Amino acid sequence: MRLDEFMDGLDGGEQALKRQLAEEKSYAITDHLDEVQRRFDEVAQGDSLFGSTSPTIFVGRSQYPDVSAGVLAPVGNEEHAEQYETGSHWYREGFGIEDVFEARTNLLNSTQRANVHVADEWTGFTGVQREVAIADRPVDVEVGLDGPLDLDLDVGFDDIATPTGPRAQAEHAELTENPHVPRAVEKTLEDDDWKAEGAMTYLYNRGFDVYDVKTILSAGALGQTAERKMVPTRWSITAVDDTIGGFLRGGIRNASSVDGVEVWYNEFLGNRFWVLLAPGDWEFELVEMKAPGSIWNPHEDRGYRVASDREGYEGRTTYVDETSGAYYASRLGVLEHLRERDRQAKVLVLRHVTEDYWGPAGVWQVRETVRNAFTDGRPGVAETFHDAVREVTTRLPVSMDTLRRKSEMVAGLQSTLTDFDTDPTGTVGDGHPGPDRSGGGGGSGPATLPDFE
Repeated sequence: MRLDEFMDGLDGGEQALKRQLAEEKSYAITDHLDEVQRRFDEVAQGDSLFGSTSPTIFVGRSQYPDVSAGVLAPVGNEEHAEQYETGSHWYREGFGIEDVFEARTNLLNSTQRANVHVADEWTGFTGVQREVAIADRPVDVEVGLDGPLDLDLDVGFDDIATPTGPRAQAEHAELTENPHVPRAVEKTLEDDDWKAEGAMTYLYNRGFDVYDVKTILSAGALGQTAERKMVPTRWSITAVDDTIGGFLRGGIRNASSVDGVEVWYNEFLGNRFWVLLAPGDWEFELVEMKAPGSIWNPHEDRGYRVASDREGYEGRTTYVDETSGAYYASRLGVLEHLRERDRQAKVLVLRHVTEDYWGPAGVWQVRETVRNAFTDGRPGVAETFHDAVREVTTRLPVSMDTLRRKSEMVAGLQSTLTDFDTDPTGTVGDGHPGPDRSGGGGGSGPATLPDFE
């Protein structure tokens, strides 16, 4: 499909329908929390014994290595427990941000303080949590609670993990059924010397999605037995995306290049993604443009906040500086597509975070939006990478000049006078007035990921 035809098609059809459906979804989160409190009061017995079906766990990062480790379970509606856990099904079902918050606030986080060094510990609350994590379906549990329900939402503005809902201190927990553990997971547990990275790629190759691998890693169920430790959920998400992404990159190192310049597009939850593939050896860059006046860029008078990170043929050895977990999630989606085609490419991903993305839903939405950008198999095609960038820029909230100063890939393109027009907001990349200021930074993270072997 010619690029101009591809661009015209974005103005209606399926994307317009998705926007309409998203606008029709509206939930009052505060009212929903009141409903959760009412249902909790109904299901909790006199001694605060809470029985439910747990689909997953959560490991905090505060006060690491002594962290808050919890079992997540819905308050009512236990027969649909798996629907409350983050996964690709949320994209398929067309979740809005309100749906994400509602799903997560339905999950009670029963927590205990624990040291992350669990090694081969499978008893007590820690054992229950780990059993829930390695099971391939939700597990029935009973939790003895000690203290009142805390209804404050735990929302991380780094936008990596999905929010967690109400919390309560757990005195003890028991499984009320034997969990079913897949043979592949048992194999990783039985091997005392298997490092975590190898175990992750093994599970991924056996059909486990990154969501499953993340939970197993977070529970400290991967790696050399003596060194096994729980990994905070936010860290485990990026660690798995990075590890699996590195594995996939290695698999296409000797592949042929894509034949021409392709432009793919998708939008979801107020995030618009342009994925440009061009002939050449593997190279990847993510540029994020975050709307002013949002929680990501609260100063309405400073224009769009522009951030970027990149890697060359050999990949990265350090954590990204500006785009945080979105970098690894978007890169994974692209690499999965290239592996399926047995091709490599020079890749530029442009993420426009609009005002409609009003709450931090989690980095899963980046991963799924990029993954599904390729599903219709009909990209826009351009003669040159330069033509593709120039055409896409007409749909972006920043000028070619701003993009050039934040993107190494775009920086090498020949400029014209029209490239130096100001952005629609009258500002440039770092959000400050003036024609000669470079773009500002985005999210930040630790210099390196934690050792999770």
